[in-house]
Amino acid sequence: MEEKFKMWKNFLLPYKFALDELKTKVNIMVEETKYMEETSLIEHVKTRLKTPDSIMTKLERKGMKPTVANASENLFDIAGMRIVTPFKSDVYQLYNLMMNRTDLKIVEVKDYIRFPKSNGYQSLHLIVKVPVTLSKGIEHIFVEVQIRTLAMDFWASLEHKIYYKYEASIPAYLEKGLKEAADTVKELDDKMKLIHDEVEGLHTSKVISIHVKEDEGGRKR
Repeated sequence: MEEKFKMWKNFLLPYKFALDELKTKVNIMVEETKYMEETSLIEHVKTRLKTPDSIMTKLERKGMKPTVANASENLFDIAGMRIVTPFKSDVYQLYNLMMNRTDLKIVEVKDYIRFPKSNGYQSLHLIVKVPVTLSKGIEHIFVEVQIRTLAMDFWASLEHKIYYKYEASIPAYLEKGLKEAADTVKELDDKMKLIHDEVEGLHTSKVISIHVKEDEGGRKR
């Protein structure tokens, strides 16, 4: 049993390193954008690593033997990262930044924002290959990345709790309520972005006006 635990622990170590690497890269992208554009792309980042038990359970559910080899070849969500952004446009800006990096490779994209799931779920899902330098060489590790707004994250958190409370058999009236809430989330995201842009526009106009007045004052002198 101890030998089996050690085997899984060794297997999961590169996935932990991949999450550390990716988090550092995301922070660099965000800080650079904040410096250049004076805007923050993210609210927070969460990471998670599946346990050996959850990996084996998933493999068995897929009809495979719960081995390290099968996990490595068939599971792409052993390491996961969730990035929560203020606005929908930030989701795609961050996605574009990740696409343009030479030290990351996006191998799969599922856009549940433009094409929500039937229950209303919205998020941008990516499978990213992250290079990790180990003593034995470079390994390319898969990490599942979910990028979504604060409002989408709140909805997904509630849906997750309900899903497990009812063991995936959600009553029809709750399903209907969740779908209506998902529509409200979309409206809220769009409305808050409009308000944000309007405030930013007013601020920019005010700054330009102040600079013009200062320039005119200087010419008078």
